[in-house]
Amino acid sequence: MKTKQNLTIEEAARLLRDGEVVAFPTETVYGLGAIATSDAAIAKIYAAKGRPDDNPLIVHIGAIRQVRQAASSVPPAAKQLMDAFWPGPLTIILPKQAGLSETVTAGLDTVGVRLPAHPIALALLKAVNLPVAAPSANVSGRPSPTTAQHVADDLTGKIAGIVDGGPSQIGLESTVIDCTVTPPVILRPGGVTKAEIEAVIGRVLLAESAKEMAEAPKSPGMKYTHYAPKAPMVIVQGGPDLLRRVIAQAQGEGKRVGVLVTEERQGDYPADVVLTCGRESDVSSVAGRLYDALREFDAHDLDIIFAEPFPTEGIGEAIQNRLQKASGHRTIAD
Repeated sequence: MKTKQNLTIEEAARLLRDGEVVAFPTETVYGLGAIATSDAAIAKIYAAKGRPDDNPLIVHIGAIRQVRQAASSVPPAAKQLMDAFWPGPLTIILPKQAGLSETVTAGLDTVGVRLPAHPIALALLKAVNLPVAAPSANVSGRPSPTTAQHVADDLTGKIAGIVDGGPSQIGLESTVIDCTVTPPVILRPGGVTKAEIEAVIGRVLLAESAKEMAEAPKSPGMKYTHYAPKAPMVIVQGGPDLLRRVIAQAQGEGKRVGVLVTEERQGDYPADVVLTCGRESDVSSVAGRLYDALREFDAHDLDIIFAEPFPTEGIGEAIQNRLQKASGHRTIAD
């Protein structure tokens, strides 16, 4: 398949309506879109990504009034969250509408719905005027794409085209909250924090992904290793001295070592490759740089990558969640 670069909104909308898959920017990461009511179109998403078919997809809409195209009902807490955070980086799990493809929801009776804030995404969704399923536009398990070039690196020849909207503003996927249960449960931390949600609807719970792995996941990012560079990654908890010892040990074994750190610690570690992902003093800058750094490691033929943990306040909780997924929960501690 020939992948057309730099699609216009009109070209992308036509391809979507014709049953093709196209990548487009959102404020979180780039999404890979297909019409959510078409089994054949959704099958192309799974094929392009190599995605397990029990991993549900998030459905994107272009206006709040379109939510009933995807969901059969909207609980009061969900409506409050829509009013507070849509358009924005919040996906809400709702009872699904009967017309959606069963493959969108992986056979579940619920669906994740989001109204993105990116102007190009909104213009495209309004032009299509149908619910569009759109997971991240990358090969399954790889770091999510935050630029059109990331999409092209993973999916050229596998999808119909790419809409280039420049770098993603946030750099991490949306928060996912299940509003079909009481109290609501955050299934994946992201661009809207637990504290911000609780300020609107009161107490919510935070799911522990490990406990959900034996069950059918309601949200992407819960069951499988995600966001991973090619070399194995390990989180080192215990401070700079432990990380230096771990680096020295790995190098003593003849391994090429990469380290992921903030800019404040860039010169602290004698690894073969040291990459930074923002500033510890500005956690949002870490979110914006994380996936780009994870992809950059792949160009350096490394045997192992070590990463420092990050503060978990605010969006730091989502950053740490993605690091744990990228590392397969491998951790070294004192």
